[in-house]
Amino acid sequence: MEQPGQIVGHFLLQGNILQISPLGNGLINDTYLVKTSGDSPDYVLQRINHAIFRNVEVLQHNIETVTAHIRRKLEAAGEADIERKVLRFVKTDNGKTYHQDENGNYWRISVFISGAQTIEAVSPKNSYDAGRAFGQFEAMLTDLSVPLYETIPDFHNMELRVSQLQEAIAADPVGRAGSVVLLIDRLLQQSRRMCFAEQLHREGQLPKRICHCDTKVNNMLFDSNGGVLCVIDLDTVMPSFVFSDYGDFLRTAANKVAEDEPDLSRVAFDFDIFRAFTQGYLESAGQFLTPVEIDNLPNAVALFPYMQSVRFLTDYINGDTYYKIQYEDHNLVRAQSQYRLFQCVEENYDQMKTFIQSFQLPNSGY
Repeated sequence: MEQPGQIVGHFLLQGNILQISPLGNGLINDTYLVKTSGDSPDYVLQRINHAIFRNVEVLQHNIETVTAHIRRKLEAAGEADIERKVLRFVKTDNGKTYHQDENGNYWRISVFISGAQTIEAVSPKNSYDAGRAFGQFEAMLTDLSVPLYETIPDFHNMELRVSQLQEAIAADPVGRAGSVVLLIDRLLQQSRRMCFAEQLHREGQLPKRICHCDTKVNNMLFDSNGGVLCVIDLDTVMPSFVFSDYGDFLRTAANKVAEDEPDLSRVAFDFDIFRAFTQGYLESAGQFLTPVEIDNLPNAVALFPYMQSVRFLTDYINGDTYYKIQYEDHNLVRAQSQYRLFQCVEENYDQMKTFIQSFQLPNSGY
Protein backbone atom coordinates (compact mmCIF):
# COMPACT_ATOMS: atom_id res chain seq x y z
CA MET A 1 0.00 0.00 0.00
CA GLU A 2 1.37 3.40 -1.03
CA GLN A 3 1.87 5.83 1.85
CA PRO A 4 1.39 9.63 1.59
CA GLY A 5 5.15 10.06 1.18
CA GLN A 6 5.05 7.83 -1.89
CA ILE A 7 1.85 9.36 -3.27
CA VAL A 8 3.28 12.89 -3.46
CA GLY A 9 6.04 11.59 -5.72
CA HIS A 10 3.50 11.25 -8.53
CA PHE A 11 2.71 15.00 -8.46
CA LEU A 12 4.76 17.85 -9.92
CA LEU A 13 5.57 19.67 -6.69
CA GLN A 14 8.08 22.42 -6.09
CA GLY A 15 10.74 22.19 -3.40
CA ASN A 16 11.87 19.38 -1.12
CA ILE A 17 9.32 17.75 1.14
CA LEU A 18 10.07 18.23 4.82
CA GLN A 19 7.03 16.76 6.53
CA ILE A 20 3.59 15.26 5.86
CA SER A 21 1.09 15.44 8.71
CA PRO A 22 -2.70 15.05 9.15
CA LEU A 23 -4.71 18.24 8.57
CA GLY A 24 -8.19 19.15 9.83
CA ASN A 25 -11.07 16.95 10.90
CA GLY A 26 -12.95 16.33 7.65
CA LEU A 27 -15.53 13.56 7.69
CA ILE A 28 -15.31 12.59 4.01
CA ASN A 29 -11.71 12.74 2.75
CA ASP A 30 -8.38 12.02 4.48
CA THR A 31 -6.34 15.23 4.39
CA TYR A 32 -2.63 15.94 4.99
CA LEU A 33 -0.46 19.04 5.04
CA VAL A 34 2.71 18.70 2.96
CA LYS A 35 5.44 21.06 4.20
CA THR A 36 8.24 21.97 1.80
CA SER A 37 11.60 23.72 2.07
CA GLY A 38 12.54 27.30 1.35
CA ASP A 39 10.22 29.55 -0.62
CA SER A 40 8.33 26.68 -2.21
CA PRO A 41 4.60 26.52 -1.44
CA ASP A 42 3.18 24.01 0.98
CA TYR A 43 0.48 21.65 -0.26
CA VAL A 44 -2.69 19.88 0.79
CA LEU A 45 -2.84 16.16 -0.01
CA GLN A 46 -6.24 14.45 0.02
CA ARG A 47 -7.42 10.90 -0.40
CA ILE A 48 -10.76 11.20 -2.21
CA ASN A 49 -13.55 9.10 -0.73
CA HIS A 50 -14.61 7.29 -3.89
CA ALA A 51 -17.29 5.35 -2.02
CA ILE A 52 -19.18 8.67 -2.04
CA PHE A 53 -17.68 10.30 -5.14
CA ARG A 54 -17.69 7.29 -7.41
CA ASN A 55 -16.63 9.00 -10.62
CA VAL A 56 -13.40 10.76 -9.73
CA GLU A 57 -12.74 11.85 -13.31
CA VAL A 58 -16.07 13.72 -13.36
CA LEU A 59 -15.39 15.09 -9.88
CA GLN A 60 -12.05 16.55 -10.87
CA HIS A 61 -13.42 17.79 -14.20
CA ASN A 62 -15.98 19.84 -12.30
CA ILE A 63 -13.43 21.23 -9.86
CA GLU A 64 -10.85 22.05 -12.53
CA THR A 65 -13.48 23.75 -14.71
CA VAL A 66 -14.89 25.84 -11.86
CA THR A 67 -11.56 26.96 -10.41
CA ALA A 68 -10.19 27.88 -13.85
CA HIS A 69 -13.31 29.92 -14.61
CA ILE A 70 -13.20 31.75 -11.28
CA ARG A 71 -9.49 32.45 -11.74
CA ARG A 72 -10.20 34.05 -15.14
CA LYS A 73 -12.98 36.15 -13.60
CA LEU A 74 -10.70 37.37 -10.81
CA GLU A 75 -7.93 38.21 -13.27
CA ALA A 76 -10.34 40.13 -15.51
CA ALA A 77 -11.57 42.09 -12.48
CA GLY A 78 -8.00 43.04 -11.55
CA GLU A 79 -8.16 41.27 -8.19
CA ALA A 80 -5.01 41.24 -6.11
CA ASP A 81 -3.63 38.17 -4.31
CA ILE A 82 -5.50 35.78 -6.62
CA GLU A 83 -3.52 32.74 -5.42
CA ARG A 84 -5.26 33.07 -2.06
CA LYS A 85 -8.73 33.62 -3.57
CA VAL A 86 -9.14 30.47 -5.63
CA LEU A 87 -7.87 26.91 -5.19
CA ARG A 88 -5.15 25.59 -7.49
CA PHE A 89 -4.66 21.87 -8.05
CA VAL A 90 -1.36 20.28 -8.99
CA LYS A 91 -1.01 17.92 -11.92
CA THR A 92 0.61 14.51 -11.85
CA ASP A 93 3.39 13.35 -14.12
CA ASN A 94 0.70 12.11 -16.56
CA GLY A 95 -1.09 15.46 -16.73
CA LYS A 96 -4.08 14.71 -14.49
CA THR A 97 -5.06 16.34 -11.21
CA TYR A 98 -5.51 13.01 -9.46
CA HIS A 99 -3.57 9.81 -8.97
CA GLN A 100 -4.94 6.30 -8.47
CA ASP A 101 -2.70 4.17 -6.30
CA GLU A 102 -2.14 0.40 -6.50
CA ASN A 103 -5.05 -0.25 -4.12
CA GLY A 104 -7.54 1.76 -6.14
CA ASN A 105 -7.48 4.81 -3.88
CA TYR A 106 -7.61 8.24 -5.49
CA TRP A 107 -5.46 11.18 -4.39
CA ARG A 108 -5.15 14.85 -5.31
CA ILE A 109 -3.01 17.81 -4.23
CA SER A 110 -3.82 21.52 -4.05
CA VAL A 111 -1.59 24.44 -3.14
CA PHE A 112 -1.91 25.34 0.53
CA ILE A 113 -3.26 28.87 1.04
CA SER A 114 -0.98 30.47 3.62
CA GLY A 115 -2.31 32.66 6.38
CA ALA A 116 -5.84 31.35 5.92
CA GLN A 117 -8.16 30.03 8.59
CA THR A 118 -11.56 28.39 8.88
CA ILE A 119 -14.24 29.27 11.41
CA GLU A 120 -16.54 26.74 13.05
CA ALA A 121 -18.84 28.89 15.19
CA VAL A 122 -21.78 30.54 13.44
CA SER A 123 -22.54 34.21 14.07
CA PRO A 124 -24.59 36.86 12.26
CA LYS A 125 -21.33 38.41 11.00
CA ASN A 126 -19.91 35.28 9.40
CA SER A 127 -23.37 34.22 8.21
CA TYR A 128 -23.55 37.49 6.28
CA ASP A 129 -20.05 36.80 4.93
CA ALA A 130 -21.12 33.29 3.94
CA GLY A 131 -24.18 34.60 2.14
CA ARG A 132 -22.11 37.05 0.13
CA ALA A 133 -19.38 34.49 -0.60
CA PHE A 134 -21.67 31.69 -1.76
CA GLY A 135 -23.85 34.10 -3.72
CA GLN A 136 -20.78 35.51 -5.45
CA PHE A 137 -19.52 31.99 -6.10
CA GLU A 138 -22.76 31.22 -7.94
CA ALA A 139 -22.72 34.58 -9.72
CA MET A 140 -19.24 34.01 -11.15
CA LEU A 141 -20.38 30.70 -12.63
CA THR A 142 -23.62 31.83 -14.33
CA ASP A 143 -21.82 32.20 -17.67
CA LEU A 144 -19.88 28.94 -17.48
CA SER A 145 -20.10 27.33 -20.91
CA VAL A 146 -18.39 24.01 -20.13
CA PRO A 147 -20.93 21.44 -18.86
CA LEU A 148 -20.63 20.12 -15.31
CA TYR A 149 -22.00 16.84 -14.01
CA GLU A 150 -23.65 15.61 -10.83
CA THR A 151 -20.94 14.26 -8.54
CA ILE A 152 -23.65 12.74 -6.32
CA PRO A 153 -26.70 12.06 -8.53
CA ASP A 154 -30.05 13.24 -7.12
CA PHE A 155 -28.29 14.72 -4.09
CA HIS A 156 -31.13 17.13 -3.25
CA ASN A 157 -33.96 15.52 -5.22
CA MET A 158 -37.00 15.85 -2.92
CA GLU A 159 -39.24 13.68 -5.07
CA LEU A 160 -36.71 10.86 -4.82
CA ARG A 161 -36.50 11.23 -1.03
CA VAL A 162 -40.28 11.01 -0.68
CA SER A 163 -40.31 7.94 -2.93
CA GLN A 164 -37.63 6.32 -0.79
CA LEU A 165 -39.69 6.96 2.34
CA GLN A 166 -42.75 5.40 0.75
CA GLU A 167 -40.72 2.35 -0.29
CA ALA A 168 -39.37 1.99 3.25
CA ILE A 169 -42.88 2.18 4.70
CA ALA A 170 -44.15 -0.47 2.28
CA ALA A 171 -41.25 -2.84 2.97
CA ASP A 172 -41.00 -2.10 6.72
CA PRO A 173 -37.99 -4.46 7.00
CA VAL A 174 -37.57 -4.27 10.80
CA GLY A 175 -41.17 -3.59 11.83
CA ARG A 176 -40.79 0.04 12.85
CA ALA A 177 -43.26 1.79 10.54
CA GLY A 178 -46.25 1.16 12.78
CA SER A 179 -44.65 3.01 15.70
CA VAL A 180 -44.09 6.23 13.72
CA VAL A 181 -47.42 6.59 11.93
CA LEU A 182 -48.03 10.14 13.17
CA LEU A 183 -44.71 11.47 11.84
CA ILE A 184 -45.18 9.55 8.60
CA ASP A 185 -48.62 11.11 8.10
CA ARG A 186 -47.32 14.61 8.83
CA LEU A 187 -44.47 14.27 6.38
CA LEU A 188 -46.54 12.76 3.59
CA GLN A 189 -49.23 15.41 3.98
CA GLN A 190 -46.58 18.00 3.10
CA SER A 191 -44.85 15.98 0.38
CA ARG A 192 -46.59 17.38 -2.68
CA ARG A 193 -45.98 20.97 -1.60
CA MET A 194 -42.35 20.32 -0.67
CA CYS A 195 -41.56 18.93 -4.13
CA PHE A 196 -42.11 22.44 -5.51
CA ALA A 197 -38.63 22.77 -7.03
CA GLU A 198 -38.88 19.68 -9.24
CA GLN A 199 -42.36 20.73 -10.37
CA LEU A 200 -41.27 24.29 -11.20
CA HIS A 201 -38.30 22.90 -13.13
CA ARG A 202 -40.53 20.62 -15.21
CA GLU A 203 -42.72 23.61 -16.00
CA GLY A 204 -39.69 25.53 -17.26
CA GLN A 205 -39.92 28.15 -14.51
CA LEU A 206 -36.88 27.17 -12.45
CA PRO A 207 -33.36 26.81 -13.91
CA LYS A 208 -30.59 24.63 -12.63
CA ARG A 209 -27.42 26.55 -11.86
CA ILE A 210 -23.90 25.69 -10.78
CA CYS A 211 -24.09 25.50 -6.99
CA HIS A 212 -21.73 24.59 -4.18
CA CYS A 213 -24.26 22.23 -2.51
CA ASP A 214 -22.44 22.11 0.85
CA THR A 215 -22.74 25.65 2.16
CA LYS A 216 -21.31 25.83 5.66
CA VAL A 217 -19.33 28.54 7.43
CA ASN A 218 -16.34 26.19 7.67
CA ASN A 219 -16.32 25.73 3.89
CA MET A 220 -14.81 29.20 3.48
CA LEU A 221 -11.30 30.44 4.14
CA PHE A 222 -10.80 33.72 6.01
CA ASP A 223 -7.73 35.92 6.22
CA SER A 224 -6.21 37.08 9.51
CA ASN A 225 -8.50 40.13 9.55
CA GLY A 226 -11.65 38.02 9.19
CA GLY A 227 -12.17 38.78 5.51
CA VAL A 228 -13.34 35.98 3.20
CA LEU A 229 -10.64 34.67 0.88
CA CYS A 230 -12.44 31.94 -1.01
CA VAL A 231 -14.93 29.09 -0.95
CA ILE A 232 -13.42 25.62 -0.48
CA ASP A 233 -14.52 21.95 -0.41
CA LEU A 234 -15.68 21.87 -4.02
CA ASP A 235 -16.48 18.16 -4.30
CA THR A 236 -20.24 18.79 -4.42
CA VAL A 237 -20.12 21.63 -6.95
CA MET A 238 -22.64 20.62 -9.60
CA PRO A 239 -25.86 21.66 -11.35
CA SER A 240 -28.65 22.19 -8.81
CA PHE A 241 -31.31 24.65 -7.80
CA VAL A 242 -30.06 27.70 -5.88
CA PHE A 243 -32.24 26.47 -3.03
CA SER A 244 -29.51 23.91 -2.31
CA ASP A 245 -27.00 26.58 -1.35
CA TYR A 246 -29.48 28.91 0.32
CA GLY A 247 -31.68 26.48 2.25
CA ASP A 248 -29.09 23.96 3.39
CA PHE A 249 -26.92 26.64 5.01
CA LEU A 250 -29.85 27.87 7.08
CA ARG A 251 -30.90 24.34 8.06
CA THR A 252 -27.78 24.01 10.17
CA ALA A 253 -26.73 27.59 10.87
CA ALA A 254 -30.16 28.95 11.88
CA ASN A 255 -31.05 25.99 14.10
CA LYS A 256 -30.41 27.06 17.70
CA VAL A 257 -29.65 23.47 18.74
CA ALA A 258 -28.03 20.39 17.22
CA GLU A 259 -29.92 18.50 14.53
CA ASP A 260 -30.45 15.58 16.93
CA GLU A 261 -31.77 17.59 19.89
CA PRO A 262 -34.19 15.26 21.75
CA ASP A 263 -35.98 18.07 23.64
CA LEU A 264 -38.20 19.47 20.90
CA SER A 265 -39.11 22.48 23.03
CA ARG A 266 -35.52 23.72 22.58
CA VAL A 267 -35.59 23.59 18.77
CA ALA A 268 -35.87 27.13 17.41
CA PHE A 269 -35.20 29.10 14.21
CA ASP A 270 -32.66 31.90 14.61
CA PHE A 271 -34.08 34.79 12.61
CA ASP A 272 -30.95 36.90 13.13
CA ILE A 273 -28.89 34.27 11.31
CA PHE A 274 -31.54 34.08 8.58
CA ARG A 275 -31.52 37.86 8.17
CA ALA A 276 -27.72 38.12 8.02
CA PHE A 277 -27.22 35.24 5.58
CA THR A 278 -30.09 36.37 3.36
CA GLN A 279 -28.81 39.93 3.20
CA GLY A 280 -25.35 38.77 2.14
CA TYR A 281 -26.73 36.25 -0.32
CA LEU A 282 -29.11 38.67 -2.02
CA GLU A 283 -26.45 41.38 -2.25
CA SER A 284 -24.33 39.09 -4.41
CA ALA A 285 -26.77 36.61 -5.98
CA GLY A 286 -29.50 39.19 -6.54
CA GLN A 287 -27.79 40.19 -9.78
CA PHE A 288 -28.85 36.95 -11.49
CA LEU A 289 -31.72 35.41 -9.50
CA THR A 290 -35.11 35.28 -11.21
CA PRO A 291 -38.36 36.38 -9.53
CA VAL A 292 -39.39 32.72 -9.20
CA GLU A 293 -36.16 31.88 -7.39
CA ILE A 294 -36.51 34.85 -5.05
CA ASP A 295 -40.20 34.16 -4.36
CA ASN A 296 -39.35 30.62 -3.28
CA LEU A 297 -36.44 31.36 -0.95
CA PRO A 298 -38.68 31.04 2.15
CA ASN A 299 -39.84 27.68 0.82
CA ALA A 300 -36.19 26.69 0.41
CA VAL A 301 -35.56 27.39 4.09
CA ALA A 302 -38.38 24.99 4.96
CA LEU A 303 -37.37 22.44 2.35
CA PHE A 304 -34.10 21.32 3.89
CA PRO A 305 -35.20 20.44 7.44
CA TYR A 306 -38.18 18.73 5.84
CA MET A 307 -35.92 16.77 3.49
CA GLN A 308 -33.60 15.79 6.30
CA SER A 309 -36.52 14.65 8.45
CA VAL A 310 -37.68 12.45 5.57
CA ARG A 311 -34.19 11.00 5.13
CA PHE A 312 -33.68 10.30 8.84
CA LEU A 313 -37.09 8.67 9.16
CA THR A 314 -36.49 6.57 6.05
CA ASP A 315 -33.26 5.28 7.53
CA TYR A 316 -34.93 4.58 10.87
CA ILE A 317 -37.65 2.52 9.19
CA ASN A 318 -35.04 0.69 7.12
CA GLY A 319 -33.13 -0.31 10.25
CA ASP A 320 -30.42 2.37 10.38
CA THR A 321 -28.49 1.28 7.31
CA TYR A 322 -27.18 4.67 6.11
CA TYR A 323 -26.51 7.16 8.91
CA LYS A 324 -24.24 6.27 11.80
CA ILE A 325 -26.15 6.18 15.08
CA GLN A 326 -25.08 6.47 18.72
CA TYR A 327 -28.15 4.78 20.23
CA GLU A 328 -31.13 2.73 19.07
CA ASP A 329 -33.61 5.51 18.26
CA HIS A 330 -31.07 8.09 17.16
CA ASN A 331 -32.45 8.42 13.63
CA LEU A 332 -35.98 8.79 14.96
CA VAL A 333 -34.86 11.56 17.32
CA ARG A 334 -33.13 13.24 14.40
CA ALA A 335 -36.24 12.97 12.25
CA GLN A 336 -38.48 14.41 14.96
CA SER A 337 -36.05 17.24 15.70
CA GLN A 338 -35.75 18.19 12.03
CA TYR A 339 -39.51 18.10 11.61
CA ARG A 340 -39.86 20.46 14.56
CA LEU A 341 -37.33 22.80 12.90
CA PHE A 342 -39.43 22.63 9.73
CA GLN A 343 -42.44 23.73 11.78
CA CYS A 344 -40.44 26.60 13.32
CA VAL A 345 -39.41 27.77 9.86
CA GLU A 346 -43.01 27.62 8.67
CA GLU A 347 -44.05 29.79 11.64
CA ASN A 348 -41.62 32.45 10.36
CA TYR A 349 -42.71 32.24 6.71
CA ASP A 350 -44.53 35.58 6.47
CA GLN A 351 -41.74 37.40 8.27
CA MET A 352 -39.12 35.85 5.96
CA LYS A 353 -41.17 36.78 2.90
CA THR A 354 -41.49 40.40 4.06
CA PHE A 355 -37.77 40.66 4.73
CA ILE A 356 -36.84 39.29 1.30
CA GLN A 357 -39.32 41.54 -0.52
CA SER A 358 -37.82 44.60 1.19
CA PHE A 359 -34.64 44.32 -0.92
CA GLN A 360 -34.08 46.38 -4.05
CA LEU A 361 -32.35 43.88 -6.27
CA PRO A 362 -30.63 45.07 -9.47
CA ASN A 363 -31.32 42.99 -12.58
CA SER A 364 -33.54 40.57 -10.67
CA GLY A 365 -36.88 41.61 -12.12
CA TYR A 366 -37.95 43.08 -8.80
